[in-house]
Amino acid sequence: MNMLEVIALHAADAERAEAGGADRVELVGSMDEGGLSPEPAMVDKVRRATSIQVRPMVRLREGFGTDGGEATRLRGLISSYFDAGADGVVLGFLNGHAGVDVEVVSELVGAGDWPWTFHRAIDHCLDQDRAWACLLELPRLDQVLTAGSARGVEQGLDDLLIRAKSDARIAQLMMVGGGLKAEHVPWLVRSGVRAFHIGSPARPGGSWKAYVDPDLVRTWRALVDDTIRHERDRPA
Repeated sequence: MNMLEVIALHAADAERAEAGGADRVELVGSMDEGGLSPEPAMVDKVRRATSIQVRPMVRLREGFGTDGGEATRLRGLISSYFDAGADGVVLGFLNGHAGVDVEVVSELVGAGDWPWTFHRAIDHCLDQDRAWACLLELPRLDQVLTAGSARGVEQGLDDLLIRAKSDARIAQLMMVGGGLKAEHVPWLVRSGVRAFHIGSPARPGGSWKAYVDPDLVRTWRALVDDTIRHERDRPA
């Protein structure tokens, strides 16, 4: 399925993303440290304002680790998000060896029945092959947001293409974002990627101070759908 996800900071962003044809919003409370958790009340406001999927960010501080008692707090936050109408969540935690913290992530998602996204913590893992192998074993994970590099898609594109072509399961999970540009989309689609994530490209001047612009979202919607359609119809 084609997927276009847009970062939203509030209900107005979500409404505008839906008007432009987005399938889903990743809801964040602020873009500090690359995106931190919203308040549950904001999830409720966004749910009331839009009918598209809403996935809040589960991340309380900088970095991708957790301290001793944080998992309990995170479980409570996740529960409150679903009470407010979330369709899934976005999270990702690494251990002290810069690998996927399978224990913490499993503790947070294991008791649920909802889909979730592993976010760009994946791009900070030292051993990418091992990280992806771990993710493939986790329950109900249906998207991995990645730029292929901690520095962004421009630097990670080659790795994304190689990895997507090498394993159809990974291509299906990949949602590419983080410095994504229009010229990257055809290469990624040709490699089997069907999900894309935009933040600042959905805003005038790329400014986080501006609201999401429906026309910019609409442009990306057309780009993704037309490129995938062209690839599907291309002679073998």
